[in-house]
Amino acid sequence: MEQYINHNGNYFLANQPILKFDNRAFCYGDALFETIRITNDTPQFLKEHLQRLFKGMQILKMQINPLFNQPFFEFAILELAKKNGVISDGRVRITVYRNSGGLYSPNDNTVSYLIEISSLEEKGYVLNSDGLSVDIFTEFKKTQNVSSSIKSANSLIYVMAGIYKKEHLLDECILVNEKGNITEAISSNIFAVKNGVLYTSLVSDGCIDGIMRKKIIEIAQANRIAVYELPIMQSVLLGADELFLTNAINGIRWVSNYKQKFFSNNLSKILVDKLNNAVS
Repeated sequence: MEQYINHNGNYFLANQPILKFDNRAFCYGDALFETIRITNDTPQFLKEHLQRLFKGMQILKMQINPLFNQPFFEFAILELAKKNGVISDGRVRITVYRNSGGLYSPNDNTVSYLIEISSLEEKGYVLNSDGLSVDIFTEFKKTQNVSSSIKSANSLIYVMAGIYKKEHLLDECILVNEKGNITEAISSNIFAVKNGVLYTSLVSDGCIDGIMRKKIIEIAQANRIAVYELPIMQSVLLGADELFLTNAINGIRWVSNYKQKFFSNNLSKILVDKLNNAVS
């Protein structure tokens, strides 16, 4: 079945070139994106994703199109899902980029958008059966500034961590900030569990302000599980009972080992069940 994308409200074949050489996302990383999961034919946590997208656009001084609201994007996502034959579960990426013109200084702040959708085999959030093997990536440090929490197309630190992951036969890498504190993984936020209590990095320490991170915190608090957001030193990983990663597509993925330390997944199992009960 042919796959399509939605570019500014028009459908194009997914393998058809549509961006020009002077596209600012390509030239300068002048773009933002959101990755959203469709489950039960519904874009999950769409309101929160759009709030983060619009916050990022404001930070980057992009002009927000008056049409951009939740009904607009929900309709666009579901129509594209139907056109691409995505049934029940899918992965959506919305990219917003500043329109071409200018060099470092843009000619204006108007934007274009692009929506991509692909199918997912698993129905709902499923905990990984085999735990992940992780280590810390320190060659590049995550900066701490107003743009650290948004999902921009300037993703070189994650690319380099991904290369390190492959070179060292790991499943994931954990990033640190300039103080050496844990921030996140390549595509996920990170939680440590000790004596039934959750610990996760502060957004102000440089991690992405993850949508699934927020949902897991909400679910934990609703179930009387204590959660602390604080600076996470690297030594915390060796003292934890569990480590798990969260993102919008996979939900929760548990970590089996970091260096010579091995972890359980008892609370991860409970939280995945709670998460599936919370989706629309």
